Amino acid sequence: MDYAKVEKNARIHNRITSVITYVLLTFWAVIVLFPFYWMILTSVKSYGAYNSEYIPKFYTLSPTVQNYIDAFTTVPLGHYLLNTAFFTIVTTAIMLFVVTFAAFAFARLDFKGKNAAFLGFLSLMMIPNELVIITNFVTVTNLDLRNTFPGLILPSVMSVFYIYLLKENFEQIPDSLYYAAKVDGTSDLKYLLKVMIPISKPTLVTITILKVIECWNSYVWPRLITDDEAYFLVSNGIQEIRENGFGRENIPAMMAAVVVISFPLIVLFLIFRKKVMEGVSRGGTKG
Repeated sequence: MDYAKVEKNARIHNRITSVITYVLLTFWAVIVLFPFYWMILTSVKSYGAYNSEYIPKFYTLSPTVQNYIDAFTTVPLGHYLLNTAFFTIVTTAIMLFVVTFAAFAFARLDFKGKNAAFLGFLSLMMIPNELVIITNFVTVTNLDLRNTFPGLILPSVMSVFYIYLLKENFEQIPDSLYYAAKVDGTSDLKYLLKVMIPISKPTLVTITILKVIECWNSYVWPRLITDDEAYFLVSNGIQEIRENGFGRENIPAMMAAVVVISFPLIVLFLIFRKKVMEGVSRGGTKG
């Protein structure tokens, strides 16, 4: 057998496979990134230049930042961003507190009915969020929390999926560590803070990033529970911008606002993308 020829054919085959793979990945990347490119391109076109294009152009020779200036001066975009940042930070912080202690209880503590309670929690994942919106709306309205930050925040501070994800990660920590800590007289709270949380940091970072994205993009509940502009978030503020700010025809100015709103999430994901992937893989793998 001519091993040199076999090895040469294998190298050619691997090279062809790599080329095809990179071509397909490049094609898919172009498809995924093109909407972002079009959004940024439109945001730097002037209103007159955009409306004079009978056939859309994929470039512009006279970019402008006027649309971004209008985004902060014509409408209260800065106020919407501050509201969203406050809502996101507070909701995520409370959610992490609730999820961490719930996951620890299900993963390490022994109490009567634990398995039944956990199955009950998991069954809630089968219920679409849309089905509980009416109940939440009635409850928040009866508590006189409409057009308030507590009314926005409280329905979003618990997540069954995140409890499940963190519980699976906690259960990967050897029981021997827990028993050794108990022999040394370590309390459950101290064991959670000193051992489990540091070991599970990638999963906690993942949960934090996913929750931040969820809060930043939240639309249905804020739109339903607030009709006061003082409590608008960026997601439902976009509609206000379209109706009472730039108008339905000023697409470049709207795209500038969308770029400003999207930029924090894009930067956040680019910085922590490896942590997100690591946390998801660790949370979903047993053993």
